[in-house]
Amino acid sequence: MLSQSCRTTGVKLQNLEGTHKKRSSMKAIASLVVVLLAGLSGPAHAHFQTLYTPDLTVSGAMELPLKAIFWHPFIGGPNVDMPLPLEAFAINRGQRIDLLETFEEVSFEGPENSALAYDLTLPVTRAGDYVTVVVGDLYFDESSDLYVQQFTKTIVNSGGLPSDWSQPVGLPAEIVPMTKPYNVMAGSTFTGRLLSDGRPLPDYEIEIVYLSTEPDMGANAAAAPTAQAPQGGMLVATTDENGVFTVGLPRPGFWGFGALGAGPEYRHEDGTYMSQDAILWVQAVEL
Repeated sequence: MLSQSCRTTGVKLQNLEGTHKKRSSMKAIASLVVVLLAGLSGPAHAHFQTLYTPDLTVSGAMELPLKAIFWHPFIGGPNVDMPLPLEAFAINRGQRIDLLETFEEVSFEGPENSALAYDLTLPVTRAGDYVTVVVGDLYFDESSDLYVQQFTKTIVNSGGLPSDWSQPVGLPAEIVPMTKPYNVMAGSTFTGRLLSDGRPLPDYEIEIVYLSTEPDMGANAAAAPTAQAPQGGMLVATTDENGVFTVGLPRPGFWGFGALGAGPEYRHEDGTYMSQDAILWVQAVEL
């Protein structure tokens, strides 16, 4: 569970009273968030915090390197300076492993620009799932006059033993896999459930992105994208009455799912809109 300091992020946040009123307002806020963020770089792209390692299935004990980047993954940029996260941890067989002390600042070079990112290390000591989480600090986007906070999950498996992948972590906004997220077959489907403050969020848009330029772990850089975002705007799916969505993944690689504005807090004390986003990364593989 998150600490109180993480939940408040050093500022007082306004809540709207009443669950129905809150969720209706959240959907309206999320629509506005999508419009504001999309206006920064075209209709098919929004900022996604990316927690990346080349292969989500490993074996044996190791110090697994990951990168935390804040950018537009479908087009490889532009990169944004990522604030140091409030929390970073992994859950393995119910045990929490703190990761924030392993963070090291790096300059990550994307196809368009370079920006502050982080290297971190996940200590893999036993078999099972490592539900790896980054709780982002508030980032103020001046161009959109909007605060953004993202809760990002990437799930690594060691030794082929499934354990924690389908369990909620307890984040304010969270996408919980209902399909094993580290070996989805390319050409098949992925199913997840969106939770806001622990409750399913129905009739809500999930934005879908493809990591078309995978980071080079050693060079701290990414090459030009290998795919283009399709015409017609953002790829989206909509949750059903239980907060569940299902999408097809047509090619291997990393796919990101984002529920913008899905968290329970969406106003800063100064009245500025705030978007608490749930982000989940999965890996599709060849059969």
